[in-house]
Amino acid sequence: MTLHISEAEVRALLTMPMAVEAVEEISRKQATGEVIVHPRRRFELPGGGFFHYMAAADYTLGYLAMKQYTYVRGRMRFLVPLYEIAKGDLLALIEADYMGQLRTGAASGVGTKYLARPDARVAAIIGTGGQARTQLEAVAAVRTLESVKVYGRDPQRRASFCKEMTERIGVPVRPAESAAEAASGADIVCTATTASQPVLIGADLSAGVHINAIGANHAHKRELDKEAVAGADVIVVDSVEQSRQEAGDLILAFHGDESCWTGVKRLADVVAGKTGGRTSEGEVTLFKSNGIASWDLAVAMKVYALAREKGLGKDLPFWKDADPTPN
Repeated sequence: MTLHISEAEVRALLTMPMAVEAVEEISRKQATGEVIVHPRRRFELPGGGFFHYMAAADYTLGYLAMKQYTYVRGRMRFLVPLYEIAKGDLLALIEADYMGQLRTGAASGVGTKYLARPDARVAAIIGTGGQARTQLEAVAAVRTLESVKVYGRDPQRRASFCKEMTERIGVPVRPAESAAEAASGADIVCTATTASQPVLIGADLSAGVHINAIGANHAHKRELDKEAVAGADVIVVDSVEQSRQEAGDLILAFHGDESCWTGVKRLADVVAGKTGGRTSEGEVTLFKSNGIASWDLAVAMKVYALAREKGLGKDLPFWKDADPTPN
């Protein structure tokens, strides 16, 4: 039987610490080649919509997953099918909006764990949507924060975000009147916006800061200006191949100079110790996250196991009457 796991059930099952652990572990396996990732591809649909798909396989555990989602008329619908490799069975269909937010936050948590200064205590968040919430939750899971500053264009949403996240992470979260004010003096800065033009300026960043940039995943969009990218001593991405296609922050800052890509590192290799990350307190580190399917696979395996353990989800009778013998 295939298990249908709903958004509500995902929220009941998956926590940020679980997601951070899952993403960190699958990153190590990605570095050794035990996990294979296919980058995101897109169909542009009539009327300006998109269909996206991406996939990953964990050959040691025997699972593979594809993340697929539509963006039509301003609305997104996410689904992750999880398969067992040995039998080819479709184990689960997982509604994946919240799961995607959590895994994206978790990846920034892993990036922060390995790249931010160990004594980082002040965070800044640019953006006040769902992704901004999980970014902050993940950062708070890997560093002992003392304060957080938040900027978003809507003052009411900004105030609501601060109230909600102060209660959620137990750290004072205060509104800022500009992105520059939020970033000033911050040890960790996360950008989680839908902006197509820079919201974070290099001149506003402090020495030794770590940046997680997760919002822009099209070649023509960026959240960071070229000075912010040029000022980074260490640049880390989830996938160099995917970043070359859609990391506008880097594509636009590099201006077609291929030599700029030679120093870009993979998060998986940093996690596995195959390449170095931060080497001094004063370095500026940047994790440019586009989102890769191995993270979806990691959390999907966790959600599926927990759903089976707790008796959640609804069985769907796919191929119930199919002939089990091969042709």
